[in-house]
Amino acid sequence: MTILSARGIGKTVRSGDSDLVILRDIDLAVTAGEAVAVLGASGSGKSTLLAILAGLDTPTSGSVQLDGADLFALDEDQRAVLRGKAVGFVFQSFQLLPSLTALENVMLPLELRRVPEAEQEAKAILERVGLKERLGHYPKHLSGGEQQRVALARAFAVRPKLLFADEPTGSLDAEAGEGVIGLLFELNRSFGTTLVMVTHDEHLAQRCARAIRLVAGRIAA
Repeated sequence: MTILSARGIGKTVRSGDSDLVILRDIDLAVTAGEAVAVLGASGSGKSTLLAILAGLDTPTSGSVQLDGADLFALDEDQRAVLRGKAVGFVFQSFQLLPSLTALENVMLPLELRRVPEAEQEAKAILERVGLKERLGHYPKHLSGGEQQRVALARAFAVRPKLLFADEPTGSLDAEAGEGVIGLLFELNRSFGTTLVMVTHDEHLAQRCARAIRLVAGRIAA
């Protein structure tokens, strides 16, 4: 079953007096449960592609089907509702709310979904990522690796069908990054989530079932 597909995705932006083409004619399909890496050098368009696949950015041309819905036939609010139901995110910069503790950051999406026992659910998954003793700590009091573990817990707490990860180890040292990636793949297998991960790391991409390589905004391999 295909959970995510894109056809003819193009993205062009105005840059000074000329147009800058970021993506050209992108076609891809991702099967439910698959782990796919999107590889490419800086400036190849991979983060823009991820944002379009998630409905966080709009393409200049083309269409995206996510979990059976035509993303860009929906308005912005409808896309947000779809993401809330089906999608999780892990970003390079963690994107934790600084005014909330680790526990509160993980509880937030559960509460937005009106999940019963949100606090217990959040505690359980934070314990699973090794942060049982850090529940009451604010992001500024956590290391980078710990912050990314909170972000992983938050993403998986809502049992997403599809997880988008954008350079999840880009802000971490090698040791912390390896720990986060181990957890990411462990949780992905455990929950049966579909993973689409942007990375420039060839070694990391090899841990996925399939890699898509972008060169100058086109799929090269």
